Amino acid sequence: MKAFIKFVVVLVFLFSLSVSAQKTTWLDADLRATNQSNSVYYKVTSSDDKKVDYFYKSGKIFRKVNFKNRKPIGVFSEFYETGELRVSGKYENGLEEGVWKTYYKNGKIKEKGKYKKGEKVGIWKTFYKNF
Repeated sequence: MKAFIKFVVVLVFLFSLSVSAQKTTWLDADLRATNQSNSVYYKVTSSDDKKVDYFYKSGKIFRKVNFKNRKPIGVFSEFYETGELRVSGKYENGLEEGVWKTYYKNGKIKEKGKYKKGEKVGIWKTFYKNF
């Protein structure tokens, strides 16, 4: 029983360290640092600067992105304040790569196309919002 209690105490301690190691920065509409009263968004950065989540001031998720060597990498997601997916895509070496999509609030695709090394390539399709 004592071993279990020690384990729980250590686990709680490690969890509190990881939570407190995050950095919060308040941002304006252009995602530039500002004070809390003038902010529209805020971002929470992990202690190793590899994961950054952006939030609306209301606390709802705005954007999720990971970093490697200060460049975006992997899956990118951006959301409407109501929670619906707004943009989805992928980064490689800090540049947009592969299929990217933007969505209407109703979940239907608004625009779809491909990037190669950060530049739009091929045919980009725009879809009308069907009411």
